[in-house]
Amino acid sequence: MAEALLITGTVGVGKTSVADAAGDVLTDAGVPNAVIDVDWLRRAWPAPPDDPFNGALTLRNLRPVAANFLAAGARRLVLAGVIESHADRAGYAEALGVPLTVCRIHAALPEVHRRLAVRHTHDPGSLDWHLKRAGELASILDAAEVADYTVDAAAGSPARVAAQVVEGWRVQLRG
Repeated sequence: MAEALLITGTVGVGKTSVADAAGDVLTDAGVPNAVIDVDWLRRAWPAPPDDPFNGALTLRNLRPVAANFLAAGARRLVLAGVIESHADRAGYAEALGVPLTVCRIHAALPEVHRRLAVRHTHDPGSLDWHLKRAGELASILDAAEVADYTVDAAAGSPARVAAQVVEGWRVQLRG
């Protein structure tokens, strides 16, 4: 049976890098998989005023993308993206059409700010927005409690964090 894992967390925590590495962990274990960076499914401008992060567009795009990967033989879908509420989680589960586990990767805000400063070295305007959003989003995620489990994103390289994420997923699936 196919399963999906959504790796969530604040901006700059390393969701995409860890999702890519989790795909490698699954590939190395011989598990057919696909990795989806949700940000690319929402990237359109302008966004509707009532949906500034293109959530509805994301789900419309996710349905056929997930279905295509599953039809091509993927048994595990690994997604990198932000979900801020239980309603968001339910929307993702419905769009994916397979059981969904959510892992939050977390790092202290000073570490996230350091990572963002490196990522946005040549774009100070974007850096300011991301620094502000990181704190806001951390508070939202703390209050929402949508994750099934959490992994420390500062525990090492993306590959090391991904190994912990995949192991946590295995535990959740057995649980």
